[in-house]
Amino acid sequence: MKTIHAGKLGRAFGLVAILFYFGCILLLAIAGSDGTAFFFNTLLHGLDVSSIMRPDVPWWEALIGIAETYLLAWIAGAGIASIYNYSVKNQ
Repeated sequence: MKTIHAGKLGRAFGLVAILFYFGCILLLAIAGSDGTAFFFNTLLHGLDVSSIMRPDVPWWEALIGIAETYLLAWIAGAGIASIYNYSVKNQ
């Protein structure tokens, strides 16, 4: 059985998560607060996100958010690959 390279899958997860993060930034810039709240309310089956949205996030906080998003997604991807590799090895 082939194994999955944990670092590469983690990087792929991280980069895709950053694309989603930039998508959120772009959505807020184009649709504004009301449009963004509508989008996420419909995506989350009617959960009202308008009370927790912050449309005025400073650029340095956004950079920290990008780094945190990448790190968490990298951990998820690397964890999935590691668990998969472990399960294939121990069959």
